[in-house]
Amino acid sequence: MSRKITLTFFQVVALILISSILGYFYGTNNIGLQWKNYKPIAIIDSKNPPDGGRLDMSLFYDVLDKVNSKYYDKGKIDPQKLTYGAISGMLGSLEDPYTSFFPPKENTSFKTQLAGEFSGIGAELGMSNDNRVTVVSPLDNSPAYKAGIRAGDIIVKVDGKDTSGWTLAQAVENIRGPKGSKVNLGILHEKQKDSVDVSIVRDVIVVKSVTGWVKNVKCNEDKCERVDEGSVLGSKVKDQNASVAYIRLSQFGDKTNNEWVLLISSLSQDIKKQTNFKGIILDVRNNPGGYLKDAVFIASEFLKNGNVVIQENSSGDRYEMSVVRRGVFTDYPLVVLVNRGSASASEIVAGALRDHRKIKLVGEKTFGKGTIQEATDVDSGASVHISVAKWLTPNGIWVDKKGLEPDVKVEFDGDSFKKDPLGFDNQVQKAMMELLK
Repeated sequence: MSRKITLTFFQVVALILISSILGYFYGTNNIGLQWKNYKPIAIIDSKNPPDGGRLDMSLFYDVLDKVNSKYYDKGKIDPQKLTYGAISGMLGSLEDPYTSFFPPKENTSFKTQLAGEFSGIGAELGMSNDNRVTVVSPLDNSPAYKAGIRAGDIIVKVDGKDTSGWTLAQAVENIRGPKGSKVNLGILHEKQKDSVDVSIVRDVIVVKSVTGWVKNVKCNEDKCERVDEGSVLGSKVKDQNASVAYIRLSQFGDKTNNEWVLLISSLSQDIKKQTNFKGIILDVRNNPGGYLKDAVFIASEFLKNGNVVIQENSSGDRYEMSVVRRGVFTDYPLVVLVNRGSASASEIVAGALRDHRKIKLVGEKTFGKGTIQEATDVDSGASVHISVAKWLTPNGIWVDKKGLEPDVKVEFDGDSFKKDPLGFDNQVQKAMMELLK
């Protein structure tokens, strides 16, 4: 004899949440489903319990049941929002800003950005250690960059709404929008007490991961210029016919490796034509990171052998990711430009090059993101990003929340960039001087 069970609205929500949790624990845990007064209870016994390992979902269901029966405004009860909110709350309890849930819309936006084209203000967002919406870096020549948004800025309001308690997905959803639309942000700059209002018109953001050039330059003690500009810097000019290569790496996305190969092929030919080539500047300022495999690929251009990064899992086991190919720039002098917006994969590359080749980092201290996330698509087009390991530089340094300190500290002078028609800001010029020493 069969029994037909009619599930209430909240029982459906509970089962949806339970099914998502069961998907995570499947294969590694013992799961028991019980029914008590027609209420689903999931008890999960982990094989690797962090603290007892027994998760009783009856408390969760009891709260849902009470909301269902007592909440006064039934129209606000949305099963999807409740499910997403419960998942976000579960991940939020880990107090890890990089372990997060992306609903379908935000997941699509995240993937679109890595693909290199999207509509918005052009800023990589993250969460600070005290869970505030933070600008990791503005993208090159984006509306955010042109509006004066800087790495490390805190976004305290979006269109008048306080961002306290927001998740990263909420921030992305509210700040992104169609081309031509306007968003008003309350921005708290680093070391400032009061926020300022910034209005930004959204645009289509096309992110070119890699750009570069080879130029003849001359430098005195505090300035560098192109030789063919005809300007005179004074009597203390060094290597007037010297040339340097500059490579700007803005992200580690879907197209980065292909764009890198094309640019390096061209630059290497230009470098061979130079008679007094001094070296390469690799600029990863305001590069928020991206794919780990791309970081290993890029670092391999400058390293002959050895490990690029060390992964350490929850058990303390370590796994080394080593050079994967024969690079063409392994013997050239090198300087790496960094700043507060250099995060994650950027720090992996910078750390590996300094540990192995003793090259100098020029600029400002990096962001300090020392964990690796695994992004997994789940039902309905959503995704979950989970921190699966910490990463260390080849010398075993963990940069999380500390960053990499530059060997040559140079605070960015925005006026130097605006005044210099060649685009040689003061940090780029300092990097050139280091190569010409």
